[in-house]
Amino acid sequence: MKDQFQSFLEKNAFGVCEWLGEKWGIKSSRIRMYFIYVSFLTFGSPVIIYFVLLFWIEQKDYLKSRKPTIWDF
Repeated sequence: MKDQFQSFLEKNAFGVCEWLGEKWGIKSSRIRMYFIYVSFLTFGSPVIIYFVLLFWIEQKDYLKSRKPTIWDF
């Protein structure tokens, strides 16, 4: 049960860190730790960057899964 919850949380809540880790070839846990450290040092301003990246990744996934329409030809 704990593993399922952790998997769900990592997939949905920490998708940005996982995505960056895959792109840069770094463990996502390391990126999360850096994010936490930088958030403490800069009084939480990286949270804004996190939400922007989250929005961008979600839109990118949506556009990839979209079916072509007559206007796409």
